Amino acid sequence: MRKGLLGLFITLLMSFTAHANNGLISIKSSHDVSTTADKLIATLKEKNMTTFARIKHSEAAENVGIELRPTELILFGNPKVGSPLMACQQSVGIDLPQKALISEDEHGLVWFTYNDPNYLKERHNITGCDEALAKIAKALNMFATKATQP
Repeated sequence: MRKGLLGLFITLLMSFTAHANNGLISIKSSHDVSTTADKLIATLKEKNMTTFARIKHSEAAENVGIELRPTELILFGNPKVGSPLMACQQSVGIDLPQKALISEDEHGLVWFTYNDPNYLKERHNITGCDEALAKIAKALNMFATKATQP
């Protein structure tokens, strides 16, 4: 009973956090932006995930004369993971492949930010895919942890 209540509380807390942050989960990194992105890409490779793109927003901004703190976007995924989710609700394809935004804030702190799968569930009215969503949430958390920790 206590475990059930604790699980419910954690789920509610996570849902509140997702709404408070527009469906984004942000984890502080121990590294600079480039190192965090490198560590993410290495982890994705280890887990047989495909890295589709590494977009260096700050470099692109510099090319047009705009100053932007270090910011990179990594697009990644695996059809074995994303396709079952799209089979439940095809519109979720607009949010796939997965994305990780790695950026430096105005205080010099680096953040690893990604879409909360629970937010995607609500946004796309996904039903019957709780197992796939839980698997994705666990994987995203693991990727973020490996990329941000020393």
